Amino acid sequence: MADDSIFAADFRSAPYWWEAAAPEPPVPDPLPGQVDVCIIGGGYTGLNCALELARNGVRCLVIDENRIGWGASSRNGGLITGGLKIANSPQAAQLPDEDRERLVAEAIGTFRFVCDLTSREGIDCDLAPVGRFTCAWSKSHYDKLAASVESVARLTGAGAWMVPPERQHEEIGSNHYRGGQVAEGAGTLHPAKYVRGLARAATQAGARLVGACKMTSMRREGSGWIVSTTRGEVSAANVMLATNAYTGPETPWFRRRLVPVASFMIATEELPEDLVRKIAPKARAKADTRRVLSYFRLSPDHRRVLWGGRVGTQDMDPRESARRLHRVMTQVWPELAKAKVTHSWNGNVAFTFDFLPHLGAHDGVHYALGCQGNGVAMQSWLGFQAARAMISAQPSDSMFARFPFTTKPLYSGDPWMLPAVLAWYHLRDWIDRTRG
Repeated sequence: MADDSIFAADFRSAPYWWEAAAPEPPVPDPLPGQVDVCIIGGGYTGLNCALELARNGVRCLVIDENRIGWGASSRNGGLITGGLKIANSPQAAQLPDEDRERLVAEAIGTFRFVCDLTSREGIDCDLAPVGRFTCAWSKSHYDKLAASVESVARLTGAGAWMVPPERQHEEIGSNHYRGGQVAEGAGTLHPAKYVRGLARAATQAGARLVGACKMTSMRREGSGWIVSTTRGEVSAANVMLATNAYTGPETPWFRRRLVPVASFMIATEELPEDLVRKIAPKARAKADTRRVLSYFRLSPDHRRVLWGGRVGTQDMDPRESARRLHRVMTQVWPELAKAKVTHSWNGNVAFTFDFLPHLGAHDGVHYALGCQGNGVAMQSWLGFQAARAMISAQPSDSMFARFPFTTKPLYSGDPWMLPAVLAWYHLRDWIDRTRG
């Protein structure tokens, strides 16, 4: 029988972030007949691209099937990890030393990019450079984190150190993990305030933003494009695809290279101050090293816990995903067993087959896609880089433009294999845990 006792009386199946900054309703303005660049997708990628283009006098239009900022950009956990995940990834480890250094340095630099951007544009989004604590699921995971700590510190230019299990209460009030890694070059922000601030900055710079405008097709005409939408046609010299996990069948080549995965979040009711200090003494961003990971943090006012994870592979009833997340959360923090859930929501993130983000152009369509669930800083940076490439009319010199954007045979964009993958990951996590 379903346990509904965990839900607050005012429970909402909507992002907690929307309480302060819900995506704004679309304005029924007509589309411009002609632009220099038509950007498809109104999240971090598209808006950063539009902002940089508009700052350089390029006429650009951003369209989105839903409201601007409606997707993952206002639904994520607001953890700014930069390139810490890439720094610890086996993909980076397989590269030649020089390429790995450049890739990781660029990825880690995306955190500073967001800090500088929000300061320059006056975007008030509760940005807090509190650092990140990566919780080791097993001793072997701890050892892998320890092997990377020196390079993380060197490349971020910020502190990074290991916290052994006997001292982990300095970072997290729980015995559930096996120690972990602190990296000070990371932080948190309010994702919905950030995407709203980007939209306003891009608009003030001269970009046009149009929500509730779905791209239905695009075709070459001369040296440019005709983009057909549910609100009419637009002629554009260039097209930029920034749809990430919401990439549809209208662009099949790109859809075949992205695996959309659902990610789920809950927010608790306000908690007693002494309990908050106990469970999260330094208020850092947190994630664990499981393949079926959890990521979590305090709300910007340090009154609630925001907990996210992959408790399914596709949309489900928000109450059911809340029950699953609540169970995982209370395994880490049993003290929260009676904490009510006030909000439950989900959004899609995009994975690629090589687990790296990709930037470039295919058949004349520019793109920046595949953030692997770490897109706050990375997709912001890639949107900016795509704009710089269009302004210069030269291929980007970003490391993320250097890797072939591959797919797998017979994959069409429908992630039918995800339940099996999730089950396999659960098994691998169990094996790692039982080995220590």
